[in-house]
Amino acid sequence: MRRGGKPSHYNASMSDTDDPSQKQSEPLEELALPGVEGLRGAHPLGRRHTSLSKLAIDELRRSILTGRLKPGDRLVEDRLSEEMGVSRVPIREALRALAAEGLVDVQPRRGASVAEFSVEVAQDLVEVRAVLEGLNARLAARHRQPDIIAALREVLVQGNRAAISSDVDDLVRLNGEFHDKLAEAGRNSILWDIMRTLRERTSLVFASNTAQRAKQDWDEHSRILAAVIEGDEELASLLATRHVHRAAEAAFGARQTGAPESAAK
Repeated sequence: MRRGGKPSHYNASMSDTDDPSQKQSEPLEELALPGVEGLRGAHPLGRRHTSLSKLAIDELRRSILTGRLKPGDRLVEDRLSEEMGVSRVPIREALRALAAEGLVDVQPRRGASVAEFSVEVAQDLVEVRAVLEGLNARLAARHRQPDIIAALREVLVQGNRAAISSDVDDLVRLNGEFHDKLAEAGRNSILWDIMRTLRERTSLVFASNTAQRAKQDWDEHSRILAAVIEGDEELASLLATRHVHRAAEAAFGARQTGAPESAAK
């Protein structure tokens, strides 16, 4: 990254008065993504001690899941590098990581773009996630860990506030936190690993409907948590499975209304 016209690895030609330790404590410049109105300066990506690659991954993922970057949008390394004020290396690493998560599609000679799912693939993703969310909620109700339930209660409070304000950034973040905590409550590490990537891919399917369905989402989260607290495995599983299917129905309905020509593919 360049600061004051010098690359971040500048060392050998540094003047005697430069203090490297002081340079390391300086904050990074705010990063933004190209072509997204209102994003510039909205999310400072942190300080030098945090990995630039990790920060670039988080910012790109946030922009994809909040719908600021749409399915099919090109992700050009040079443009992202310039906008974020970093070299192409962390951008390239971020795109590779998000490709592994299924959020970015990388094609030879065409480069990277935000992943697009056909209706058929989206339905397959939803079908698998619905089954696994049901299993996870069942396990969470079986174990009922008090500390995790307390954390879920707090996320639920914040989520209901975000639903009222319709803050898409907060809704995406808190929805992820709720499902991550619920997965933690299930105490199955294999299921947690599978669910994390699957959840983000299906969240891309749901992204366009995040704000419109916010109140219903958090009402359903509340009922799932209540069943978990009661230790009702059957009800928790049923509600979690139904939650995914209802979110999918709303997303597919919005997709057909907004782009009828794509529904025929």
